Amino acid sequence: MHIIGTAGHVDHGKSTLIAALTGTHPDRLKEEKVREMTIELGFASLSLPNGEEVGIIDVPGHRDFIGNMLAGIGGIDAVLLVVAADEGVSAQTREHLSILDLLEINRGVIVLTKTDLVDDREWLELVEMDVQELLSRTSLADAPIVPLSAKTGDGVPELLLALQDALVGLPERKNLGKPRLPVDRVFTLTGFGTIVTGTLLDGSFALGEEVVCLPGGKTGRIRGLQNHHHKVQKIDPGYRTAVNIVNLNYRDITRGDVIAHPRDYKPTQFLDAHFRLLRDSMFAVKHNMQVKMFIGSTETTATLRLLGTHRLDPGDTAYIQLRADNPIVAARGDRFILRMPSPSETLGGGVVLDPHPQSAYKRFNLSNLERMDKILSGSASELVSQILESQKTSSFSNLGTKSALPKGQLLEVLKELIDESQIVSLQPDNDIAKNTFMSRAYWDELSNKSINALNHFHQAYPFKAGMPREELKSSLGLSQVIFDLALSRLAEQGLLVARGSLVWAPGHIVVLTPAQEATVAPILADFSANPFTPPDINQVHLAIGADLLEGLISSGRLVAVSDTVLFTPTAIAEMQTWVHDTIQSDGSVSLAQLRDQFNTTRKYATAALEYFDSIGFTYRKGDVRGLR
Repeated sequence: MHIIGTAGHVDHGKSTLIAALTGTHPDRLKEEKVREMTIELGFASLSLPNGEEVGIIDVPGHRDFIGNMLAGIGGIDAVLLVVAADEGVSAQTREHLSILDLLEINRGVIVLTKTDLVDDREWLELVEMDVQELLSRTSLADAPIVPLSAKTGDGVPELLLALQDALVGLPERKNLGKPRLPVDRVFTLTGFGTIVTGTLLDGSFALGEEVVCLPGGKTGRIRGLQNHHHKVQKIDPGYRTAVNIVNLNYRDITRGDVIAHPRDYKPTQFLDAHFRLLRDSMFAVKHNMQVKMFIGSTETTATLRLLGTHRLDPGDTAYIQLRADNPIVAARGDRFILRMPSPSETLGGGVVLDPHPQSAYKRFNLSNLERMDKILSGSASELVSQILESQKTSSFSNLGTKSALPKGQLLEVLKELIDESQIVSLQPDNDIAKNTFMSRAYWDELSNKSINALNHFHQAYPFKAGMPREELKSSLGLSQVIFDLALSRLAEQGLLVARGSLVWAPGHIVVLTPAQEATVAPILADFSANPFTPPDINQVHLAIGADLLEGLISSGRLVAVSDTVLFTPTAIAEMQTWVHDTIQSDGSVSLAQLRDQFNTTRKYATAALEYFDSIGFTYRKGDVRGLR
C-alpha cells in the first residue's frame, strides 16, 4: 500500500480535502475541531480509479506544530501539497516544500484548493505561476497542478487521476528482513491494551512475534495487526500499521520510539551523514552548533560536527557527524531534517551514511572524506568494500545492517567481491550468509603480521617447537572467534602450521649445532641404555640445561609423557604396540602387566598409561585399560 502525505500552510484546506476524497475527516482531537486546525497526525484511506487503495497521512500546517508534521512526512511515497487559491503561496508552504525537497520526495500533486472562492481567472493563473516558480528548483519540479474545490467537488476526479499517475512506477519498499516501526502514536484501549501506529519499514511483522521497544529495550508480543481498520495476520513494509502489543505498557512507549525484532537494531547517539543547508536559510552552519534533529518519528537535540570545512553557507553541502543528546534508532539511507532550536527555523537535511561510526573523526582527514564520498555516491560494491575497510571484519548480518542492502543484492555483491579477490571470506562454508568477511588490505596486513611474529619467535626461541596460540592471538589483537577463523585460513593457505596449542612457520625445525650434539650425547646414550627407566626431566635439565632439553622435545627426539617423565619415541612406540596387542588378545591391560612386561617401575608405567589415555589411544575402566 502506498502512503500519501499532505503538506501546506494552516487553513489552506488539507483536512477538508481529505474529507472530500475519503469521507473521513482526519481531525480526531476535540481541540483540533474547536480550533479548526490539525495538531496531531490524522489518518485515512481512499481508493483510486484503478482500484488501488492508498493510505493518507494528514499533517499539521501551523509552524507551532512543525515537529508533528515531520513525524508523519518521513514515511510517505508521494505528497499532496496544498495551496489555497485565494491566498497563494505562504511561508509554511515554502518551509513544507523545502522539507519535502530535503527528504527527496519527488512524487506528488500540487492541489490549488478553494477555487470556489476565486472569481478572478487572472488571479488563479498568477497563483499557478507562483507555485510553478517555487517548484522549479525542488524535487517536485515535475509535479502536476490541479485546481480543486472540496466544497463543490470540482477537480476531485482530476486529482484522483493525477495522484494515480504519480504512483506509477514507484519501486517496492525495500525489505531487509529487519522490520522497524517508528511510532507516531501510542494509546491504550480497554480489553486490548497497548496500541502503537506508524509506517512499517524494512521488513514484516506477524502475529505472535516478540518485539522490543527501542531505545528503552522493554519487550512484548504482537497480539494484533491492523491496516486502516482491516485485521491482518502479517504486515509488509510500506504499510500504515496499528500494532496491539501485550506485556508492554503504553506508558513505556513514546512517539519517536521504534518497535522492532529483538537484536535487529542497536540504539545510537552518533551518526555519520551528508547534509545540505537550505538556499534561503537565514543562518550559516558552524562546527559544534546545537540543532534539533528529526529522523523517522524521533525528535531530539544534537551537536553538529562539520567535517572538511569550517563553515557552511546557504545552499552548501558537507559531511557531518551528529551527536544526539538521546539514543535513537537509525539505518543507513534514512533521511533527516535539522532545525534551529531557537528561533525555530528549518536549516536543512540530508541522509544517514553510517548509524554506528567507529569514532569521532579528525575533521579534515582526507581519506575519511573520500570514504564518505564512496558511501554516498558509489556502487553497492564500493559501499560494502568501504564498510569492510572501516570495520576490517564483519559478519553477513552486520554488513546487511550497515549497508541497508536487501539480502539478495548483498549476496551478489559479496560473491562478486570474493571472486575479484577484493575481500576475503574467512569460512569455507558455501552459504555466504553464514560467513565472516575481511577487507583484502586487512587480511594481507594480518597475514604479514602473523608470519613476522612467528619468524621473530623462532629467532628468539630456536629450541621451541612453536609459538603458543594465545601468544600469537595477543600479538594480533583479535577476538577469539576471528583469530580461530583467521588461523584456520592461514593454515589452509600454507602460511603457517597450527597443531594443538602451538603455531609455527612452515619448514621450521629444531636443529642442534655439533657442539650442542656433543653436549646431549651422554644423556641420549643413557636413554638408549635404559629405555623404560630413563632419566627424569629434572636429571636431564641438570645435565644439559633448559634450552637443549626444549630442543630435544621440540625436535621429537624425546617425548614428554608427563611433567616429570620422558621416553624416546622408540620406547613409547614399543610400549604402545604391546598395549594394543595385549588388549586385543586379553580384552584389557593393567598397570602391573605393563610394569612387569618392560621391567620398569610403577612411576614410569603410570606415566605411560596416562599418556596413552590423554592421546585417545586407551581409556581407563577401574584398574585396567581398554582400547578407545
